Parts: sequence; structure tokens; C-alpha cells
Amino acid sequence: MKEHELISSFFFLHLLLLLLSSFVVPSIGANPFTPKAYAIRYWNNKIYKVPRPEFLLKKASPLSASDSTRFAQLAASNSLSSQLDSFCKLANLLCFPDPVLSLSSKQPADGKFAVYDDKNFTNYATGAAGGLNSFKNYSDNSNEPIDSFRRYSRDSAGHKDEFTSYADEGNVISQTFNTYGAGATGGSGKFTVYADNVNVPGLQFTSYSDEANGRDSSFATYSRQANSGDQGFANYGKNGNGLTNTFGSYGPESNVLGSTFSGYSETANSGNDNFSSYGFDGNVPENKFNSYADGGNAGVEGFSSYRDQSNVGDDVFKSYAKSSNNEKVKFSNYDGGFNQGSDNFTGYGEGAKGQEIGFTGYGQGSNFKGYAKKGVTFADYKNDTSSNSNEVGGSMIRNKGKTVNKWVEPGKFFREEMLKEGIVMPMPDIKDKMPPRSFLPRSILSKIPFSSSKITQLRELFHAFDNSTMEGMLNAALRECERAPSVGETKRCVGSIEDMVDFAVSVLGQSAEARTTESVSGSKSDILIGKVRGINGGKVTKSVSCHQSLYPYLLYYCHSVPKVRVYEADILDPKTKDKINHGVAICHLDTSSWSPTHGAFLALGPGPGKIEVCHWIFENDLTWTIAD
Repeated sequence: MKEHELISSFFFLHLLLLLLSSFVVPSIGANPFTPKAYAIRYWNNKIYKVPRPEFLLKKASPLSASDSTRFAQLAASNSLSSQLDSFCKLANLLCFPDPVLSLSSKQPADGKFAVYDDKNFTNYATGAAGGLNSFKNYSDNSNEPIDSFRRYSRDSAGHKDEFTSYADEGNVISQTFNTYGAGATGGSGKFTVYADNVNVPGLQFTSYSDEANGRDSSFATYSRQANSGDQGFANYGKNGNGLTNTFGSYGPESNVLGSTFSGYSETANSGNDNFSSYGFDGNVPENKFNSYADGGNAGVEGFSSYRDQSNVGDDVFKSYAKSSNNEKVKFSNYDGGFNQGSDNFTGYGEGAKGQEIGFTGYGQGSNFKGYAKKGVTFADYKNDTSSNSNEVGGSMIRNKGKTVNKWVEPGKFFREEMLKEGIVMPMPDIKDKMPPRSFLPRSILSKIPFSSSKITQLRELFHAFDNSTMEGMLNAALRECERAPSVGETKRCVGSIEDMVDFAVSVLGQSAEARTTESVSGSKSDILIGKVRGINGGKVTKSVSCHQSLYPYLLYYCHSVPKVRVYEADILDPKTKDKINHGVAICHLDTSSWSPTHGAFLALGPGPGKIEVCHWIFENDLTWTIAD
């Protein structure tokens, strides 16, 4: 064979091998046309350095080739909503089942529900005379529990409902109370240890005790140690007479928990609402009171130890007690948090007659607009915004001479000097607390809208009704993904492996490599730093970090920020010196554009632009860098 023929044959063979390598399938016998097989081929063709994090491949779409084609066709014709249940199950998505009639008024007025979950109560105990319903250990330790109470105890007389240990330890819970106790006379609703220690609670009370008479409602230890999520109270006690509502230990020790009260006790008579230890010891609690007690008559509202000992937080009172008569509102020891939050009072008490509104021991930094000029007293009101003390009420602890904030988990943020062999430091809980989901294949993802301008279509697709957990989840993710990038930031939200690869390559080039912390070993305990290696020789480098967002399909918020250093470190047991993990950490050198209330500064001081901030890459998150 001639030399040029040998060269030609060698070139052809090499080309053939390259083509065959691009069609590598995950395992022998696997279908090469599945979304997962396609994602692997796409990765191999786009990135020179082939190694891929196994955890990410496990999140590839589990759809078969035929199901992927079928659902892509349905998505193209806007018909996917009709097959949502099947689509969610086969594609491993986070979806909530549509409400169905479960328990009706034919059930007895007395009922004890224990170790019970995912039930819908429709027209239950309507018109009941007396009786007691108790819910104990209901939906405990459940992932994505869905419970709905519609027309429950409506027009009842002397009927009692008790919720004890309800939806505890749940993940992404969705509980809805519609026309609960509406028109009821007497009786009571008691919520004790409700939604305790849950992740992303979605709790909605619509028309709760509306037009009721003499009914008592109490919330004790409600949403304690909850993470994120929202609570909504609309038309609660509206047009009621002589209602008593007590909120004690509501949302204590919770993280970024939001509550909205709209039309609460509106045009009610002789109501008595008491908020005690509400939002206590929490992190960034957000509460909104809109048209609360508007047009009310001779009602009493008390706020005692409200948002006390909390970190930052925001409260909005809009048209509160507007056009009311003889209302009494008492704020005592309100907003005694160690870091100044914000309170906005707009149209508060306007047009009211005979009102008595008093602020005693009220926190600092509030903004009053359009506030009633008469019937208002202020005593010991702290309005000194010049103080930025971080040691109010013993809310700070000391760690080796450094200030540490008790609301920021130890080790969540640390200085770069801590990444040295032989250093003992706390590691936060890096476990992934998001519900399990999979990516969508690009063939389907490209046909599903992802824009706040298309929220109507998205609500229809994922069967998200008003004020539902699903609607809140959609809106929150869209807001974050559509937020303008910060200074120097490049960002993109991705719902497929292919999209993530494309974004990483667009920033880092085809030599991009994905890195993540090996496991969760060492979480919530002290660890010993072993050998440390700086990526790119420990120099400032480019990176793309990807963090999970809560959405029906697996969605990552990926972004690249300037001036970072990335490290890999062996993590050892401090006692045995055995290697227990291999961690990846990123250090942000330029923090000048960060918020002064960012948890990093609350934990480490001194403030934006004055220090670098490092953190570990948590389970199932990752950072991309140029391979070295």
C-alpha cells in the first residue's frame, strides 16, 4: 500500500473512531435515542475534558425515547396540560395532584384523623351541631403533601377543630383552607405544632371564619423552624362578630418566612386579635397586612414581642384599621431585632374615629406615611438609625475572638485564611434539601414558556390555582431568573443538561470542568482541613457556579462573577485524621456590591467590599472552572 493510501486509511479510521465515540451510550444495551444518551453525547461533543459528575447524569431526564417524542409533540401543540399527571410521573417532576372530592358532609361531625395524609376535605361538617374533629400526626414526614379543606365546618354551631402535629417535618407542603368555619357560630379552631420544621411551606387560609360569630381560633407553635415559604390569610374573620384570634409563637426561628394578611377582620365587630412572639428569633421574616381590620368596629389588636430578636425582616401595614370605629391597636416590644429591618405604615388608621393606637418599646427605622394624626401615642420608640450595633439582647456569640451571628449557621461563610492544612473549622449542613426532580430534555424544554409574561400559560400547564404553592413556586423562580444581573455578573437559568453545558462553555470555553463536593460527610460538625489545592494554581480564575432553584422540573441558577478563587480540599475527621470527604470551595474576592445585610457580613463582619467571603459548594450544586 502506498504511503498516501496509508495516511488516507489512517485518517478515515481516526474519523470513524471519533464518530463512534460521539455515540457512546451510558451502558451496554441502553437505548442511544433516550434523552440521557443524547445529553451524554452532547457533553462529549461540546467539552474537551470528558469527565462528568455522576450526580448530574443521574438527574438527566428518565423519559424513554418514545415518551420524550410524545410529550414534545404535546408541548408543541400546547396540550401538555391534559397529560400533566402522566408527564410528571414519567419525567420525575415536582407536581401537585389536582384536588378531588375525598371526604364529604356525609362523614360524622366527630372524627379523629391520625397518621393521615394527602386528603381533601370538601363540604365536611357543614351545619354540624357540636362535635370535634382532631388531626394528629397528619401528613408528618411527607414529601410534597397536599391537603385541602374546602367548605369545612361551614355554618356549624359549637363545632371544634384541633390540628396537632400537622404536616411536621414535611418538604414543600401545600395546605389550603377555603371557606373554613365560614358562617359558624361558637366553636373553635386550634392549631398546635402546625407545619413544624418544614421546608418551603405553602399555607393558605382563604375566607377563614368569614361571617362567623363568637368563634375562637388559635395558632400556637405555627411554622417553627420552617425554611422559606409563604403563609396567606385572606378575608380571615371578615364580617365576623366577637371573634377571638390568637397567634402565639408563629414562625419562630424560621428562615425567610413570608406572611400576608389581606382583608383580615375587615368590617368585623368586637374582634380580638393578639399576635404574641410572632416571627420571633427568625431570619428575615416578611409580613404584610393589607386592609387589616378596615371598617372594623370596637376591635382590639395586640402585637407583643412581634419580630423580636429577629434578623432584619420587613413589615408592611397598608390601610390598616382604615375607616374603623373605636379600634384599639397596641404595639408592645415590637421589632426588637438586633439588625434593623424595615416597617412601612401607609394609610394606617386613616379616616378612623375614636381609635387608640399605641407604640411602646417599638423598634427602630420605621417609615410612617399617611398616618392618622389623632389617637396615636409613642412611648420609648427607638428611631435611632445611626446605631448599627450587632450585639443587642445578647444576640451575638464569640468564636475565637471573632463575631458570629447565631442566625447564620456556623461555617456557612468563612475567610480564605481558613483553607489551610491543619485548620479545624465548623462545616454547615451542606445536604441538598430540595425535592428530587430531573432535568427536562431540550426537545421538550424549548417548547415550554419560561417568562413572567407567560405566567397564565404556565399556571395552566402546571395546574396552579390562585395563591397555591405551585403558583408561588413559579413566580419566585421567574423573579429570580429575570432579575437584572449584579455588577459584573453573567447569569442564566437552565432546565436541561445541554443548556448548562452551553452556558459553561460560553464563559469558560471547551475545556470547562464541573466540580462539586464529594459527599455530605462532615456536615454540621467540626472538620479538619487536609491537603488544599488551588484551581489555576490558586490564582484568580473564571468560574460558573450553578445552584438549584425550586421549580417543577430541575432548574439551576447558573452565574459567573468576577474575581474568585476556587479550591479543592481534603476534609478529615479532627479526631482520627481519616479522610471523610473532598470539598470544593469558592472565595469571592470582590464583595463591594453585596447587600450590607448579607448573611456573610452578619457572620463575619465588617461589610461589603471590606472582606473576601468563601463558602463550600453544597450537595448537588456545582462550580465549573477551566480544566487544569
